[in-house]
Amino acid sequence: MTRVWFAGPLETVATYWRIQRKDGVTLGFTSHDRDVWLDGVLHRASPGMAPSSVRRSAGLEEDSLSVSGALTHETIAPADLAAGRFDGARVRVGLVDWESGEHAALFVGTIGSVGQEDGRFTATLASRKAELLRQAVPRTSPVCRAAFCGPGCNLNPQAFTTEAVLTSVDPESGACGFAGIAPADRFVGGTLVWLEGAAAGLRRVIVDVTPEGSLIPVEPEPSAPLPGARARLRQGCDHTLATCAERFGNAVNFRGEPFLPGNDMLARYPDPA
Repeated sequence: MTRVWFAGPLETVATYWRIQRKDGVTLGFTSHDRDVWLDGVLHRASPGMAPSSVRRSAGLEEDSLSVSGALTHETIAPADLAAGRFDGARVRVGLVDWESGEHAALFVGTIGSVGQEDGRFTATLASRKAELLRQAVPRTSPVCRAAFCGPGCNLNPQAFTTEAVLTSVDPESGACGFAGIAPADRFVGGTLVWLEGAAAGLRRVIVDVTPEGSLIPVEPEPSAPLPGARARLRQGCDHTLATCAERFGNAVNFRGEPFLPGNDMLARYPDPA
């Protein structure tokens, strides 16, 4: 039987919120004045963290919620916020009876944006209804729409993933040199995940490569890793038919229409010849 919350004059109810980061770390907080165990996760007492009112509707429009609070826990450090460790994390917000342990979720979604100012942080959350905004029917495109080594591409990601040891770091550009990854240009558009050091767990997109063969991530790390740190590198793909056929031999799974005339054909003038 579903419980009716706040039905009596006195309730032993508190708010809880749980954050599941992409690097596998799970954090729990509660508005109660004591820590609460819930679903095997310790929810730290944090009265300074306050969620806004939750707006829920039966329609398809997206529900909204925001969370703000003081940086009072070592689990939410300014360096982690700046590094993007909380970006895209899954969030569950709900009510919990701290005596019986009964709980109910009010909001499930992901962190959309995170900001910090004067020792406080704010996080805007997007509900799972945001997934309904995705196109159900794929549109035509000259490049492949499938994620590299994802559904539709069907290539084995392990064949294009390697662990490498960091040999050098450029503090200005953030370019990272790794041993044994030549040719390095095959990793452009791929990803870099640090396995050791202060940046362990962070995932970065590789946007370019230096003439010396160092990989340039989309943004430098707040705390540069030291040489000798291990990282997991995933090759990239420019999603063109030529690359799919010549480099990967996977043209049969190409998810695009490279030879379909575009809308610019309608605006062309006839050729007198």
